[in-house]
Amino acid sequence: MADTAKPTAESTEQQPQQMPPLVVNGQYIKDLSFEIPGAPGIFSQLTQAPDIPIQVDIRINKLAENAFEVILKIKIDATFQGKPVFILELDYAGVFTVNAPPEHLEPLLTIEAARLLFPFARSIVADLTRDGGLPPLVMQPVDFVQVYRSRLEQQAAQAGSPVGHA
Repeated sequence: MADTAKPTAESTEQQPQQMPPLVVNGQYIKDLSFEIPGAPGIFSQLTQAPDIPIQVDIRINKLAENAFEVILKIKIDATFQGKPVFILELDYAGVFTVNAPPEHLEPLLTIEAARLLFPFARSIVADLTRDGGLPPLVMQPVDFVQVYRSRLEQQAAQAGSPVGHA
């Protein structure tokens, strides 16, 4: 029989496991509203694609020392020839544990946590519009780095100081 290596006390001791910087504890629809105010008449009036401006915002709520709720807020007011086609408001949230230094906290939550939530919110938007009798609205990817930078610029403007660019 071949010799098999038996684990020694040294090899079986667990090295302290390093936690990932961002852990998803759960995600959920926090708030959802979908309306087609002009139905059913608006369906026959749509001869081309409506104007569909999409607003995306991120809110962060601290829950515990290193636990945070990140809310991806999506608002869409679609119009055609000045008439509302549909109104969609979605707050899609996740609870995250952050294992990182404080200086990395805001970028991790604003950029990375939002990136993790976005595909699920995008799917909800597509399903709602399709189930509402419209073509499914497949949102283009969002540049959450730019959302973060815009947030920093807004904070600096409110504080009255310029934001330095690296």
